[in-house]
Amino acid sequence: MKITNFKEVPIAETPHKVDVRKLYDTENAVTVHITLKPGESLKRHITPVDVIFYVLEGTGIVEIGEEKEEVGKDSLIESPAHIMHCWYNESPDDLRFLVIKVPRPTKDTRIV
Repeated sequence: MKITNFKEVPIAETPHKVDVRKLYDTENAVTVHITLKPGESLKRHITPVDVIFYVLEGTGIVEIGEEKEEVGKDSLIESPAHIMHCWYNESPDDLRFLVIKVPRPTKDTRIV
């Protein structure tokens, strides 16, 4: 059994310049933990595979394609491959969510 505590995983260098930690990375899937501090956001980007987001803590705004919605704790959001998506934390509290990419991407995410 392997147990990973996100606080023990180093912050990855990404174009987003926020707290991104890769928790799981196999040939089949990738899981990333992201923390957005108040006022932080991700850059708009397109992922070459389907993405599932799961909100662990806080409230944020998720943008997928032409849709933009405020979501909170315990929400699961589906984002299809090849569709622009982004996250914004406009609240006064931290926003923490998991990003699950299935299957594991073989091409890079593209910032738009």
